[in-house]
Amino acid sequence: MAVNAEQSYVEIYHEFQDTLCAKSAPLLNKQREAAFRTFESVGFPTHRMESHLYTEMTDLFSFNYGMNLNRVEIPISESSLIQCEVQGINSYVFFLVNDSFYCPESSEKALLELKEKGVLVGSLNEYAQTHPELVAQYYDQMISQQKDGTVLFNTAFAQDGFFLYVPKNVCIERPIQIISVMHSTVPTLANPRNLIVLEEGAQARVLVCAHTMDDLKFLSNRVTEVYVGRNAVYDHYKLENSNVQSTSISSLFIKQMGGSNVLVNDITLHNGLTRNNVTIDLTEEHCNTKLYGMAVMDGKKHVDNYTTINHKVPQCTSQELYKYVLNDESTGAFSGKIYVAPHAQKTEAYQVNRSVCMTPTAKMYSKPQLEIYADDVKCSHGASIGQMDDDSLFYLRSRGIPESEAKMMLMYAFLNDVLENVRIDALKDKIRLLVEKRFRGELSGCSGCTACK
Repeated sequence: MAVNAEQSYVEIYHEFQDTLCAKSAPLLNKQREAAFRTFESVGFPTHRMESHLYTEMTDLFSFNYGMNLNRVEIPISESSLIQCEVQGINSYVFFLVNDSFYCPESSEKALLELKEKGVLVGSLNEYAQTHPELVAQYYDQMISQQKDGTVLFNTAFAQDGFFLYVPKNVCIERPIQIISVMHSTVPTLANPRNLIVLEEGAQARVLVCAHTMDDLKFLSNRVTEVYVGRNAVYDHYKLENSNVQSTSISSLFIKQMGGSNVLVNDITLHNGLTRNNVTIDLTEEHCNTKLYGMAVMDGKKHVDNYTTINHKVPQCTSQELYKYVLNDESTGAFSGKIYVAPHAQKTEAYQVNRSVCMTPTAKMYSKPQLEIYADDVKCSHGASIGQMDDDSLFYLRSRGIPESEAKMMLMYAFLNDVLENVRIDALKDKIRLLVEKRFRGELSGCSGCTACK
């Protein structure tokens, strides 16, 4: 591919525009052209932008990836797909293969159970065709003014993804698990687009497990929009365990209405390069937001979390905590902003980023921010980057604990307050086990679903 990545994709768009539109719902096509025109003018984010100081996007898209714009069906079977159901979680399991929704035969009964409650779950492209009036109320409404090139690129090229609609006062007791896998015979770029809507008083928990099935170079540019109605309760978990050649760009946008309760927990255990963007808008009073994240890195892995919580109205609360453990030559970055609008009085917002560099060659960049335009608020932010506590390590070793085991125990304890904020007990236990495996060096990447055995 040419050095100028933007120009290459502009040419691809013009060449395959008719194909894109023919294989997609009219509703998706309606937003496509405007997003593409804006993308043409802004391009991919670069190091020159403050929001992308540590992750250069143009380089990531410059590789000669394949894109399945013709929607060629990828031969798959349920038995060949990664099976990462968490024992005891009793979840509804669905798949996203690259950017295509897939419902295995074993989940068809679950699909019927959900439909009996009025819950719609399935392919975004299909529901955009069968329920266009419903989907149009939400699709791209939150991010239509976005100037982030990766988000615009997704809107311009998106053809499918995951759709979930939960009607008023409906509670989905079992978690919904989306196993998102990259699978191909050639290096592939995918643009999955997900839309999740909870009406007033609804409750749902969604677990996204991001994996790679093949030892190839992949780029996933995922965009997820979540609308949480008044007094609704929503949990969003993302667990990434992909190969070291993979690049994951994930942009999560959440809009909260009055009295809603949202928990986001984003965990990266194995990856190549990851950039997570999280934007949460608190638009009516008495919203509660909890945003947690953690990353465990070694080798030359890279994780960049960029978060924004917008307190637009009075009397809302938010808590944010991100933790990193960095080994070898890995690189971590965190940039978090809490914005408190004028007249958003009685806001309570707290943000913390803690990181431990296990080696002198590991790097961590941290930028917590408060932007406050109201005076009757309780807000704080803080960050720390350090090394392992030698006194604690000495104490454990003096009790006969081997050094490697003592280090693992200390790092496990360091991450515990993030893990404690997983509100699904079976999932919490499973993640604890995966973290322990990760520290022991037993979690070597996603090959045949190593993470889930």
